[in-house]
Amino acid sequence: MMNIALWIAFVSVAAAQIMAMIRLIIGPGVGDRILALDTMVVNAIGLIVLLGIAQGTGIYFEVTLIIAMLGFVSTVAYARFVLRGDIIE
Repeated sequence: MMNIALWIAFVSVAAAQIMAMIRLIIGPGVGDRILALDTMVVNAIGLIVLLGIAQGTGIYFEVTLIIAMLGFVSTVAYARFVLRGDIIE
């Protein structure tokens, strides 16, 4: 039963990742593209967590924490760059 649930979760998150990638490519505005990138980071974190659950190891959870921190900082930096033209004041 757990294997079926994991496969359904993998397929669902992978489909969400593909839809976010499509939004990244055809997004009409810069804001849409920033949100698509942030969504892709969250989906990648979800896929890595699912991989850790499927393999039964805990190292993937530490990796997701690092990716989450980098994803948040990069999203904020990119949004500041778009709004103000520079990142560091």
